Amino acid sequence: MEEDRLRQIYEILEKTYSELSAPVKRLSSLIDPHPFKVLICALISTRTRDETTAKVCEKLLSVINTPQDILKFSEEDLAKLLYPVGFYREKAKRLRNLAKVLLEKHRGSVPKSQDELLKLPGVGRKVANIVLSQAFNLPYIGVDTHVHRVCNRLRLINTKKVEETEKVLHQIVPEDLRPKLNKLLVAFGQTICKPAKPRCEECPLNNLCSYVLNRKAVQQ
Repeated sequence: MEEDRLRQIYEILEKTYSELSAPVKRLSSLIDPHPFKVLICALISTRTRDETTAKVCEKLLSVINTPQDILKFSEEDLAKLLYPVGFYREKAKRLRNLAKVLLEKHRGSVPKSQDELLKLPGVGRKVANIVLSQAFNLPYIGVDTHVHRVCNRLRLINTKKVEETEKVLHQIVPEDLRPKLNKLLVAFGQTICKPAKPRCEECPLNNLCSYVLNRKAVQQ
């Protein structure tokens, strides 16, 4: 894939982002660039609808800003704050464990390395990379279903699994484009390049998109 095409797509995504009304923008306004807030909201977002994540994180962050704040709540009360995110009881337990580890091993701070982040309770590669990119502006790409879908539709990549997508993107995307890429692609995937019924007719990338070009070819 040519870097020029990738940069062209990135520039369009960046310009379009300011015009979109996407849940990820609402969430970003609450958490960026606070490492702890980015971390807990990324954990909460797993297996949860985008709109629900934004609403629950807004409620949660009105009373929780530090690991110490989490431990002021019982697991049951924390679960009530997290409802109705997916697996809210499990996530309440995980957040309390996370707070304890951060206080005991990291003096309450969020580690700045992928290896250390992956040792935290409940943190996988997607969450770790989101923290590194959004909170610390480091060259990592958090890959979720939106990033995986949009990149494949644009034919930036040709992958079947999210794990494969992460590996390939880190191979082809220049480091200077990585920190914001997740946010740009997620907002785009939430509003325009949706899983079902993508809004191709009004998409600013339709002239660069293999998905659109293939649809037109089939219709002809």
